[in-house]
Amino acid sequence: MYVIVEIAGQQFKAEKGRKLYVHRLKGEEGSPVSFDRVLLTDNDGQVKVGTPVVEGASVNAKILKHLKDDKVLVFKKRRRKGYQVLNGHRQYLTQILIEDIVA
Repeated sequence: MYVIVEIAGQQFKAEKGRKLYVHRLKGEEGSPVSFDRVLLTDNDGQVKVGTPVVEGASVNAKILKHLKDDKVLVFKKRRRKGYQVLNGHRQYLTQILIEDIVA
């Protein structure tokens, strides 16, 4: 069984026991979180599509750790103008473990 769930504005495929990296969530490491914006459920071929969400479906997860993603370099240049800028960015992420799917 898997579901498509919306977490922090992004859609993820969630299965029981799967680890996901999502945008930084509020909460301490080890604390439980629940997501109720389930957009689709698939239970061995029986597919339910929400309008926009599936009623009564939710995903329970546990926060494993907070971390930072790899650095992304952003380089801007205008040719023949003497303009170049180099910026770096590291996204804050949270690793979660999907513990249970209620559908």
